[in-house]
Amino acid sequence: MAAEDLDEELVDGLDGEISASGAEGELYEHFRFVADKGQQLLRIDKYLVTRLEKSSRNRIQQAADAGCILVNGKAVKSNYRVKPLDVIQIVMDRPRYELEIIAEDIPLDIVYEDDHLLVVNKPAGLVVHPGHGNYSGTLVNALAWHFRDNPDYDVSDPRLGLVHRIDKDTSGLLVVAKTPDAKTHLGRQFFNKTTKREYNALVWGVPSPLSGRIEGNIGRNPKDRLQMAVLPADDPTGKHAVTHYEVLEDFGHVALVKCVLETGRTHQIRVHMRHIGHPLFSDARYGGDVVLRGERSGSYQKFVANCFDICPRQALHARTLGFVHPVTGEEMFFSAPIPADMQALIEKWRSYASQR
Repeated sequence: MAAEDLDEELVDGLDGEISASGAEGELYEHFRFVADKGQQLLRIDKYLVTRLEKSSRNRIQQAADAGCILVNGKAVKSNYRVKPLDVIQIVMDRPRYELEIIAEDIPLDIVYEDDHLLVVNKPAGLVVHPGHGNYSGTLVNALAWHFRDNPDYDVSDPRLGLVHRIDKDTSGLLVVAKTPDAKTHLGRQFFNKTTKREYNALVWGVPSPLSGRIEGNIGRNPKDRLQMAVLPADDPTGKHAVTHYEVLEDFGHVALVKCVLETGRTHQIRVHMRHIGHPLFSDARYGGDVVLRGERSGSYQKFVANCFDICPRQALHARTLGFVHPVTGEEMFFSAPIPADMQALIEKWRSYASQR
């Protein structure tokens, strides 16, 4: 694919891509420009239309409205005036595909599908997008196979496809747009926080109070770039994040909780629950894969080790998803049962709690 064609393809999809930041809130750089030292003040939409070939000023303005255009790390509107040495980035909610997407016959648990969208129940362990170290075996590769006989669906076209994401080791519901209009419409719902997303998680300890609101800006952990963290309110790299939680069952040393997202930042539930002292059970990245509550007895240690073996990933499931259909206007609501590994883990703790 020629560079100018790639420009057109990516920019055409920008107005739908920000939807996001949805599932995990992380944005990926697709283009970067640095203004010359002698750059005269110029509206950014005019600046970019001359650098992204075959793109329209209207599309660039839509991208800016969606928050996809950053200058010196901050989102700007289309009337921003570019100054000398400004660093301009165009970002999207998925990595840039450097290689051709190969269709792979990977089973999909499709909960719903029509001419405009489909809802899929992703298993734990399945990466969503191809990227560094994961160029095959992803949900996008599976979608390429599913749509292999559909001439209108190009898996590399950013105007189509996944509207939001969840982590590799998180299970649950995702919506996929089959048309550009569907992706734009669904994307706006995520951006405007009108979708309904509910997660179930098993956490260490029992949160007090039993229900509450967690608010804390999330950004990269300065001490560990592989982690996200709640940052000080005055840290400009942190993004506003709110999670609502409710304890569904108290098992003594752990609890089953419901989490409702008000925002969608990278690792949001994992970070927020850790922030209030209740990391997700078996979450290696955020310290939940060691015994954090309970007894010192050898039998208890062995019991917890068996629990880790049953569910060797963060105990988090995107259980429900609700949105307005982009064409019919119908309110749609989907639910996916807790998967076998996490359900077995819950049953084991439920049995343990009943014998105490």
